Amino acid sequence: MASEKTNVSADLTLLLLLSTLWGASYTFIKIGVETIPPVTLIAARTLIAGGLLMVLVKMRGLSLPTDRENWARFLFQACLNSVIPFTLIAWAEQTTDAGLATILNSTSPIFTFLLTVLVTRHEAVTRRKLFGVSAGLVGVCLIVGFEALDGLGREALAQLAIVAATISYAGAAIFGKSFKGMDPMLPAAGSMISGALILLPVSLVVDRPWTLAPSGQSIAALFGLSVFSTALAFVIYFRLIQTLGSVGTTAQAYIRVPIGVGLGVVFLGETVTPTAGLGLVCVLAGVVAMTWPARAQLA
Repeated sequence: MASEKTNVSADLTLLLLLSTLWGASYTFIKIGVETIPPVTLIAARTLIAGGLLMVLVKMRGLSLPTDRENWARFLFQACLNSVIPFTLIAWAEQTTDAGLATILNSTSPIFTFLLTVLVTRHEAVTRRKLFGVSAGLVGVCLIVGFEALDGLGREALAQLAIVAATISYAGAAIFGKSFKGMDPMLPAAGSMISGALILLPVSLVVDRPWTLAPSGQSIAALFGLSVFSTALAFVIYFRLIQTLGSVGTTAQAYIRVPIGVGLGVVFLGETVTPTAGLGLVCVLAGVVAMTWPARAQLA
């Protein structure tokens, strides 16, 4: 019992850290795309993150699998979890309001839940998880403010891109379960390298990166995005997929909303909506419902 509680505490701590790392990624991307085109930004992101993860893999005495089957899985995971969503979000953030983008992209637990119910059925679907998905979404809207939805439809194509990225993330969370038994650093490194192999040729043809003159701020944002919000974040992500499951891990999409709002209040002097406190309660209730193991509930 004590060990189970310790594991739950460790998982929730890692989920909080993952939410923080991915919550910061939107700021990094916003700064990065000011002077670096989206495809090149994401190509560099995956290349730097993949290279760093490979160094860490070697330092730990691990080695990536060499068989074609595992690399095909890495490639598919890269498309779902980095190539498609990273590029779509980076492109959309050039025009979409931050509040609306946050709401749209925080819906990945809903799509993960629906895909689990309707398609894969790889996890037990309970009323508790349904409550968690619903409470979390309500909490996000209360924290950000329903007025953020006012821009819905004005940039329809960019908003649809964010929704498509969110669905892709949901599929990645489910497919990530297939790496069970593998050290989390290996699928993280393999998928990042695969993503770089796809995106680099596209960047060379479309953006001709040797002609770009990125600002120092954009370069710094790129490295922050690559090291913290990608390399470190994906090691944690693949670990949590195996312990919290697909729906539970995507709960970080809800947690990163109050984290982002809190960082804005502390560092940027932003204000919060009157309903933010109630929203935070809803988010926390939803996350607990989605991540707390059934065994602990019955104990």
